[in-house]
Amino acid sequence: MQTPDFLHALDREGQSLAAAAERAGTDATVPTCPEWRVRDLLRHIGTVHWWAAGFVAEGHTEPRPIGEEPDLAGAELVAWYRDSHRLLVDTLSAAPADLECWTFLALPGLSPLEFWTRRQAHETTVHRYDTEAARGGAPSPIAADRAADGIDELLRGFHGRSRSRVRTTEPSALRVRATDAGPDAIWTVRLGPDGPPVTSRQADGEADAELFGPADQLYLALWNRAPVPGVSGDRSLADLWQETSGV
Repeated sequence: MQTPDFLHALDREGQSLAAAAERAGTDATVPTCPEWRVRDLLRHIGTVHWWAAGFVAEGHTEPRPIGEEPDLAGAELVAWYRDSHRLLVDTLSAAPADLECWTFLALPGLSPLEFWTRRQAHETTVHRYDTEAARGGAPSPIAADRAADGIDELLRGFHGRSRSRVRTTEPSALRVRATDAGPDAIWTVRLGPDGPPVTSRQADGEADAELFGPADQLYLALWNRAPVPGVSGDRSLADLWQETSGV
């Protein structure tokens, strides 16, 4: 996927998120994030949008605090979210390809503009799913190629950082395979007691367990939004992921 694809996804997902929040109401509980109501979700994602837009618009090269969430609810909060989302989309649309600014995942070959567009597209997709869970009814679909990209970002980006809590007492290998996203949609995650997981995007040697299924279901499962669609081998590794992989 390319930056324009992620930008289009971000635009569409944010609009769907706002529509679902409006229908659910900001007091509705969020089943996929039990500690949240819709108002908490909107305050969080909207503030993240403002934060991300600031790096892109102002070219900050050092990390900055996210800032305070607004004390809003109801229709006023939904309108504020729509404004924050529109600002982010417009800012990314207007940014130059050679943008220089801070990013927080070490992903080789990804420019700052690509990073922020991709990251916010996935951030918004996951929270759109959360908001639709609060609304009830069938969730909007996630294309297999975008879901596979999100799996890659999560495994090689978020869980390549030292703060990842996924550890095993003995060296282990976990295979992740999206069954509907082409032959390259496979990852090997090497786990151990020291340091973060190390992920290669290939079937690298033997695996102690495999998580597999359609890319969209696997994407949501790895973000702890849904059950793992399929597990073979040592099921305790799947349990370990769900217990320790929250970011």
